[in-house]
Amino acid sequence: MKGAIGLIGLGTMGQNLALNIARKGYQVAVYNRTPARTEEFMRDRVKSEKIIPCYDLRSFISSLEKPRKILLMIKAGEPVDEMLENLLPYLEPGDLVIDGGNSHYLDTSRRKKELGQKGILFLGMGISGGEYGALYGPSLMPGGDEEGYRMVEEILLKIAAKTEDGPCCTFVGRDSAGHFVKMVHNGIEYAFMQAIAENYDIMKRALKMDIEEIGLVFEEWNKGSLASFLVEITYKILKRKDEETGKTIVELILDKAEQKGTGKWTAQAGLELGIPTPSLNQAVEARTISYFKDLRVTLSRKYENLPPIAPPEKKRTIEDLEKTLLFALFIAFSQGLWLISSASTTFNYGVNLSEVLRIWKGGCIIRAKLIDFIREIVSENPANPYLLNSDKAETFIKDKLDSIKNITKLASDFHIPTPVLNASLDYFFGITREELPANLIQAQRDFFGAHTFERKDKKGIFHIEWEKE
Repeated sequence: MKGAIGLIGLGTMGQNLALNIARKGYQVAVYNRTPARTEEFMRDRVKSEKIIPCYDLRSFISSLEKPRKILLMIKAGEPVDEMLENLLPYLEPGDLVIDGGNSHYLDTSRRKKELGQKGILFLGMGISGGEYGALYGPSLMPGGDEEGYRMVEEILLKIAAKTEDGPCCTFVGRDSAGHFVKMVHNGIEYAFMQAIAENYDIMKRALKMDIEEIGLVFEEWNKGSLASFLVEITYKILKRKDEETGKTIVELILDKAEQKGTGKWTAQAGLELGIPTPSLNQAVEARTISYFKDLRVTLSRKYENLPPIAPPEKKRTIEDLEKTLLFALFIAFSQGLWLISSASTTFNYGVNLSEVLRIWKGGCIIRAKLIDFIREIVSENPANPYLLNSDKAETFIKDKLDSIKNITKLASDFHIPTPVLNASLDYFFGITREELPANLIQAQRDFFGAHTFERKDKKGIFHIEWEKE
């Protein structure tokens, strides 16, 4: 009996997906560039699952049913191109290749076009949920050839996370839609994580709360409107103690945040498509600043003088912090969904935002109770991807506006950086203000570069000589 699907790349994610697929009743052929990894996987993790180990590409291809369906779980970038080049001599028109890595959406568009010229179907599939999700149910975001999606739809729906609204998988859209949506998912993830960290920092430095007490606040928040995967893991992290020192683990972790690039790609896409995503961008900048630990240590000694300030009233501040985090999360989704909507129009993806939100309800890192509320807003008016043009959004925002104003002022008083919270508030102020000072910028541009401007009182394009000789 041949494999219903083949999987290449037996890192932890690849292994867990292979086991997930096999445990749903499908025979899976697996291949890894390093044979020892395949042997280790078969020895240590495979029990009764129907998994066919292959140690070269020829035997891997011959072990698959036709048309062949191959899932790549390898590092994004050149390794994907190299593997596709190695696979092509064995593939036939009608076969399907799925890239399940975090590939850049423009690479996915190029690969789909190149493979399409040879009759090979291609899907770029975002996968969220980490190692646990891969094994027990991820959120899957496939995009590309819809014909290819239909070939694997049954498998993908079975292995995906499940919520009351169904499996967390849908055909996201044409071309590179799957990888674009996953990229923006990660941009929202960056902003959510940074906003949580900023709230934690304010509780620690302004309210003088200890780590365990902060953890209890996040645990309580996770029972209400902020219920989400990231808030849940935050309180669990803050509870964990180091056996050797007795300290909470988080106190021992160096404050240098790493990143793999998808957050940066989201910021770049926002700039290229002309969609404002400052909350998502500032989350990337915050990680970049954190990386310069030695410089921060040096400068902190030069600028460390902080005037003595009494801690604010704790109960009211924690209430404000909860509303502030909800505000920031809502704005992050506002910016991310607007970016996806713009890309869908520009690249003819055909993305359904309500469906994207549905498959983000389970399995993925940004799953949150708030998504149901956001989905209601999008479903009522699909032409409102930025969310704010809604009576529901208006009520939600106005209830939290004073809180985030209080918190950002408090953070400033205590010299606590809150780039995502400030960016969220400034974005809201900017996008909801009838007049901005851009008229002065246009005058400056016309002064030094004759870039022209429009007028309020008459139609046309204008330029004036600002200084007469």
